Amino acid sequence: MQLYPTVQNREPIGSQVHDVVTADRIRLRAITIVPENAKRGTVVVLNGRTEFVERYFETFGDLTKRGFAVASFDWRGQGGSQRLLKNPLRGFVKSFADYDKDLKAVMERLVEQQCPKPYYALAHSMGGQLLLRALRDHNYFTRAVMTGPLLGFHFGRWPKWLVPILTFIVKYCGFGWIYIPGASAKPVVQKSQFAGNILMSDRGRWERDVAILAAHPQLGLRGPTYSWLRAAMISMSRLRRWPRKKGPSCPTLIVLAGNDRVVDNRETRNFVARAPGFSLTVLDGSEHEILNETNAIRERFWAAFDAFIAPQNNSQR
Repeated sequence: MQLYPTVQNREPIGSQVHDVVTADRIRLRAITIVPENAKRGTVVVLNGRTEFVERYFETFGDLTKRGFAVASFDWRGQGGSQRLLKNPLRGFVKSFADYDKDLKAVMERLVEQQCPKPYYALAHSMGGQLLLRALRDHNYFTRAVMTGPLLGFHFGRWPKWLVPILTFIVKYCGFGWIYIPGASAKPVVQKSQFAGNILMSDRGRWERDVAILAAHPQLGLRGPTYSWLRAAMISMSRLRRWPRKKGPSCPTLIVLAGNDRVVDNRETRNFVARAPGFSLTVLDGSEHEILNETNAIRERFWAAFDAFIAPQNNSQR
């Protein structure tokens, strides 16, 4: 396995690529960066649906400049990890419990073996939901930060009550591999789609991602399938039953994008209201992908990140 840098998106200095095999024999592509100045521990970066580690090279650099080592990987079925269908472009998974196996393998077989402690998490979107699953059941991390966690969808014209019924019927009939209605069979990021896109407002970073996929289309993923959507909804339903008064296994900061049109921020607010141990802040003016937003928005995010992480670092010096 390898990385796929471009002229606009240079490979981070000191990157090492790893082949991590899960308990159910799925091969994952992972990356570690352990610079000499990594005195503050390791940040494990968990990306979202359709994403791949190359999209986070800039973020990895932001973290190493702060004195952290970095570990990240591509979830099964996307990026440079093993795909799950004959058509590798369909977004598919049977259960989000399979993603739990991915994180467990990376933590136990890579991070805990090769990366300096303490361990922190930085997760986005689907990665945020999967991080919440981990924070309910495991003690992997000292502190955690997530952006735009996937705890609810904007279904558009679909009646909310219809979605679970439809996904159950389609999957039960053996057609879980079919794209959901309205899902694009084209790349998620296309240069001609920047105007009006719901992911970011920074054209330079949009064009950087377009260039990555133009040079390395095998990293891309198309729209979600019924199977993926049903798995996501079952996982979200389980998280909504999080025991009242039980917090996550470590202090957790949730950062919401004020203009988010991908995930439903109301569901996240409702979730946070039910359990202690979560801090919540909103970046007004940001679209869904906070870490790919304008410099001004990213600076606000990093200020929040630094303020949340720094007290724990100081206590361990």
